[in-house]
Amino acid sequence: MFFDSLFGAFSNDIAIDLGTATTLVYVKGKGVILMEPSVVAMHKYSRTILAVGEEAKRMVGRTPGAIVATRPLRDGVITDFEATEEMLRYFITKVHNRKKFVRPRVVIAVTSGITEAEKRALKESASQAGAREIYPIEEPMAAAIGAGLPVEEPGGNMVVDIGGGTTEVAVISLAGIVKCKMIKVAGDEMDQAIIRHLKNHHNLLIGERTAEEVKIKLGSAYLEGEEEEMEVKGRDLVTGLPKYIRITSEEVREALQEPVEIIVRTVKEVLEETPPELSADLVDRGIVLTGGGAKLRGLDKKLSEETGLPTRVAEDPDKCVAVGAGKCLDEIKLLRKIVSLSVEV
Repeated sequence: MFFDSLFGAFSNDIAIDLGTATTLVYVKGKGVILMEPSVVAMHKYSRTILAVGEEAKRMVGRTPGAIVATRPLRDGVITDFEATEEMLRYFITKVHNRKKFVRPRVVIAVTSGITEAEKRALKESASQAGAREIYPIEEPMAAAIGAGLPVEEPGGNMVVDIGGGTTEVAVISLAGIVKCKMIKVAGDEMDQAIIRHLKNHHNLLIGERTAEEVKIKLGSAYLEGEEEEMEVKGRDLVTGLPKYIRITSEEVREALQEPVEIIVRTVKEVLEETPPELSADLVDRGIVLTGGGAKLRGLDKKLSEETGLPTRVAEDPDKCVAVGAGKCLDEIKLLRKIVSLSVEV
């Protein structure tokens, strides 16, 4: 107990949204103070970590053969626990100003599709990275809390959390998840859809970073306002030489149609399986969109048109999971209740 109190005195409890594309860290009493890419650069043979976060992302697609810049998580699942541990250690140390003598209590948002073995491995990685206590909380629940939804009330709340690797659609009531579906279609798949479209229609090969830029600038799910266009540079698949073209927002919307339709279909499936009493609540409360993918222009209008329910994008949607997990640090009783109902610890 003495050492636990001592560690607590030297540390600030934190919440981590360990996302496929981006990791956010919330520090108790300070809010979200770190938001960096979930990327690790390492030596291919010795596996020595060379860079983490923003510095590592700048290396993606530009490294020599002996250096690999990779994401330790794919589709919401940890694929490299060693790299994940190093990434967690880097983020925990960074938010504590490089101090080594810290053992914070950590709330980690996890995908609802994570297995028990993966949960145990994640907790072990977080412990090795410096965490004193680890509380896993499912991302849809954290997103709902971060969006300000009344999750403890006996009424239906629907959240659609669109991250980098996964989209999770959940109906929440009484601090528990009543219905939830996770699909591996989200921001990354939208980027891939743009890459495929330019490859098939223009014989132009572009990288993931360029595709993400196109999505952010021109991407939409619903026609609204004037069409825009931009120049895209890549490699000509016929000649092998550098090439550039101009594409329009209409063309990008066409490219994104398939992943958007899959997300819409998943929302409808969850609604169909929701108990009638909770469905009645959703007529008034509607759907709340969170995650970086919620920023896709017109997605709220598309969902509202398809479901007949009012749909809105949460404030700072890409921070909702981190903020929700962070709020639980101030309400440990709520956190333990949520964890007992949703995640075996």
